[in-house]
Amino acid sequence: MTSEGTVSNRGAGSGGAELGRFLRARRIQTSPEQAGLTVGAGVRRTPGLRREELATLAGISIDYYVRLERGKETRPSPSVLDSLARALRLDDQEHQHLRGLAARAARYAPEPPPAPSRTVRPHLKLLLESLRPNPAYVISRSMDVLAWNPGGLALYAGLDDWPLKQRNLARYLFLHPAARDLFPDWNRQITGCVARLRAIAGTAPDAPDLTNLVGELLLKSPDFAGLWERYEVTGRKPAQKTFQHPQVGMVTLTSHSLHVEGTPGQRIGIYTAEPGAPDHDALLLLDMTTPRPEHGSAPFTPGAIRRQP
Repeated sequence: MTSEGTVSNRGAGSGGAELGRFLRARRIQTSPEQAGLTVGAGVRRTPGLRREELATLAGISIDYYVRLERGKETRPSPSVLDSLARALRLDDQEHQHLRGLAARAARYAPEPPPAPSRTVRPHLKLLLESLRPNPAYVISRSMDVLAWNPGGLALYAGLDDWPLKQRNLARYLFLHPAARDLFPDWNRQITGCVARLRAIAGTAPDAPDLTNLVGELLLKSPDFAGLWERYEVTGRKPAQKTFQHPQVGMVTLTSHSLHVEGTPGQRIGIYTAEPGAPDHDALLLLDMTTPRPEHGSAPFTPGAIRRQP
């Protein structure tokens, strides 16, 4: 017996299992009132909607819906998916995620894909250097920090205490002792983080980079386990993020996330502030925080781009 909260080979026996987990999570978090039902007096033992209520709202048989939720039905039609999305009041991102899960269930392949490459192209490392003093880094789809400039590493206080391969923004949020102090809105940050991981893992649950990270966090962080069980996929990164940094104090920065074409899901994260503002002065101070020399691959080539005085 495996937990419904895990991913793929840790908790799924077929391509439809992830689809079923998502439907169940959304069903138990949708109240009858939200679905437009009138509930009579008395105590309901089932959180959210009952299976038969959702099936009726979606216009499908109870038996068919039960098979969907149990992962035994893997080819629901687009009209069935749309009906379920309407009944569950899914937003556009959740609706698209449901379609993606159904598409994967229909073509399920038992062999897990290889982990994506962690190699960062040299010109991306030079780009990070050219963005100084703005903190910038390259992360993988599972939030491994693959390359950075000085501010990009210093911004996440204490991240440089960890070995290179352990540096991961999700791991940092949940397991690093400095994270709760760094983010005044830590609860919001972790909710969005889990939602992004859930969205990725839903369509690639066998990928070892994701299963290893999720498995570790499920074991080590009750906060992560609770959020993972909720199966929310609509977390959105706020345009601005506030840090209570131990070196430069309170700083509010505008965040940018750019997809790198031709890579296995790599993204560039950049934080900016208005030149001349106190927050920008704080970035200048962070930029002068040079991490101690490390073994292994350097995040960028020192001196490759000379900074002008």
